[in-house]
Amino acid sequence: MPSHPPRTFGSVSVAMVTPMKPGGKLDIPAAQRLARHLVDSGADSLVLSGTTGESPTTHQPEKDELVTAVVEAVGEEAMIIAGAGSNDTAHATRIATAAERTGAHGILVLTPYYNRPSQEGVYRHIRTVVEATSLPAMIYDIPGRTGVAVGDEILDRFAEHPQIHAVKDATGNVAQGFDRMRRTGLEFYSGDDNLNLAWLVHGASGVVSVVGHVEVARYAQMVAAVDAGDLFGARDLSAQLAPVVEALMGTGQGAVMAKAALQLQGHLEHRSVRSPLVEANDAELADLRTALILHGLLKDTDR
Repeated sequence: MPSHPPRTFGSVSVAMVTPMKPGGKLDIPAAQRLARHLVDSGADSLVLSGTTGESPTTHQPEKDELVTAVVEAVGEEAMIIAGAGSNDTAHATRIATAAERTGAHGILVLTPYYNRPSQEGVYRHIRTVVEATSLPAMIYDIPGRTGVAVGDEILDRFAEHPQIHAVKDATGNVAQGFDRMRRTGLEFYSGDDNLNLAWLVHGASGVVSVVGHVEVARYAQMVAAVDAGDLFGARDLSAQLAPVVEALMGTGQGAVMAKAALQLQGHLEHRSVRSPLVEANDAELADLRTALILHGLLKDTDR
């Protein structure tokens, strides 16, 4: 049987939304229930307080409370990865150290956004945040949101760091990513749901998925098919998933649409988000409902 790549951070991770009540207060019991549902459905890893978790508009005590609660709910069955993202190195460091203190198993560290530092600045920022804890770290490369990419030279330096094990690649440049994966020996995780199959068949360790909120079981099947060398089966699963990926990610508002889908399915009571995000409107909700029903993810009698 074919062997699979190393998986420090699991193989099927969901970039989990942060459940909120109307008005924006965190709904911690709902977060625990959602985490339980996702793990029971096939996730072996959860990312908390990432982009989909509305990390720019949630704050330190809330992030800590969320980590504590989710670790309590599913920490013995899944790897809990805490986002430690900020354009302020000192702030990101505080987030990371608190995540370790509250029980996270790993951290996700992204390039600083908006202030667009030099590559040396990116290197020093990420290294400082990583070394503030003893946890394994995944670098998040998403230049479309941060405005600055991880360059080859600093990535090669990161590959030598004992705590840095992986990269979540959301650059959209898969050819570059495949070369980097081979060259550095780092574990790579797909950060774009529409590219998950491409990454997996080229040796990626797994996926960090938004669409996994509603399709985590099918993603687990895809990973298993690739591991078994069943590329035709994996391709068929990818084709089945494509319309759902479009339904959730086509607007570019993954957090908004994932919460809407979870509300439609009954896993969340509210689809509330924090400004500047705006919750899905009636038209978007109707289109999403149709897509979920069409693909067997929602009964047509559900309201």
